[in-house]
Amino acid sequence: MPQHNHHTSPFPKNTHPLIVVCDTLQSPANIGAVFRLCDAFGVAEVIFNQAIDFSSNRLRRTARNTEMTVKHTISKDIPTTISSYQKKGYVVVALEISENSVPVSAITSLAKNKTILVIGNERNGISERILELANHVVHITMHGTNSSMNVAQATAIALYELTKP
Repeated sequence: MPQHNHHTSPFPKNTHPLIVVCDTLQSPANIGAVFRLCDAFGVAEVIFNQAIDFSSNRLRRTARNTEMTVKHTISKDIPTTISSYQKKGYVVVALEISENSVPVSAITSLAKNKTILVIGNERNGISERILELANHVVHITMHGTNSSMNVAQATAIALYELTKP
């Protein structure tokens, strides 16, 4: 049985009213992975708060050309950008472990509505200023001794939960 490729994939193309906001994501590998994940899960747009070095071989290898097809913008003021989307009816979901966070599986299917998923910096997570704007703070329940995982891996899990039928 032959394996499918990009041109023969049986999955229908679908775009969700879902925006991923990256709060100071730095690693070219993670940025590339976020582009690829956003393509895979039908994310409408990715918003960064700093310039992206698209000449990075690591970013391009990881993204596999999705950096050229996924809509992306730069916002110098993420809190203001988030607030403007909230006024348009978007719900803001921050992916961060906190005292008040709930499992991401508890708020599935939000992407059918207008949703912003905020992901944070590899070392420091999401800034307090942005966390205060979130309508929901969610985490991924983990069962090991580590309390965090790679931001791209966590984004994949969150996007899967938010977009499943």
